[in-house]
Amino acid sequence: MNLVDIYFEMKKDVEYIENQLELSIDTGVRELYQSSTHLLKAGGKRIRPVFVLLGGKWGSYDVTRLKYVAVPLELIHMATLVHDDVVDNADKRRGRDTVKTKWDNKVAMYTGDYILARALSIVTELKIPQLHQILANAIVEMVKGEIEQVRALHSWDQNFRMYLRRIKRKTALLIAISCQMGAIASGATEDLVRRMYWYGYNVGMAFQITDDILDFTGTEKQLGKPAGSDLRQGNITLPAMYTAHHGIAREQFQKWIREDTFWNHVDEAIQLVRKDEGIAFSQRLAERYIARARNIIADLPNNSTKKSLIGVADFIIDRKF
Repeated sequence: MNLVDIYFEMKKDVEYIENQLELSIDTGVRELYQSSTHLLKAGGKRIRPVFVLLGGKWGSYDVTRLKYVAVPLELIHMATLVHDDVVDNADKRRGRDTVKTKWDNKVAMYTGDYILARALSIVTELKIPQLHQILANAIVEMVKGEIEQVRALHSWDQNFRMYLRRIKRKTALLIAISCQMGAIASGATEDLVRRMYWYGYNVGMAFQITDDILDFTGTEKQLGKPAGSDLRQGNITLPAMYTAHHGIAREQFQKWIREDTFWNHVDEAIQLVRKDEGIAFSQRLAERYIARARNIIADLPNNSTKKSLIGVADFIIDRKF
């Protein structure tokens, strides 16, 4: 089962969540509404809401109840993107001008704050304290991840463990709790809630590693932004880290780093990473995380939900966008 089949099977409920997303950020303040819906209208895979719905299928499935989890989690993701584009001074997101480009940094920051506030408000409609605690803790960890990334910008004094911790906080955690909170909201058993968290965590780690690979191997049309954007902005991801310390081009990288001239050669460095072993190393690591995710759900009933979870995992490892 591929991603298209999964979305087709869940089409009605995904469209319902999409409509709820736009309704959730409706406001009488015209400029705020326009800036808040700008990124929403650019589209997206809506992976997090899909994971909420799939997690919810292990209990008493009710999309009108699960929306109080699916919508907030996608809004939180959107809010982080709006803020990230200010921090990264990014002009494009999903092939469109970013909020900060179309308006300015101040509007972008307040837009991100508004979207985040709406997310926190909506989730309180479900009177389940555990959900509120999970979400609050996740936001704290996500902010730590963002701060870690800011501190690590342009710095080669970081290691493999630091990278994994950063992507766990920045990406994997939100996907993990999407699966987990969907299961909790539907009244799934503790065992299934635990499995959904760890399935989501491993898929989330693979998702970010694949993102970091695609930043070097994808085209601007596929990515919606110029290839190599992360390294140009000083964000050192796994493929570049591997090349710098273990790759064929290691000596050249180390020379630039010693001479403190690396960032004068970033375009050349991007081309070297594309040809080096770091891409294959990163791909193998992503595949290991996907294998773990599949193993976590291996002995669950062979129903359509399990097939969908396997299908999403396969998409993540094979995706080109």
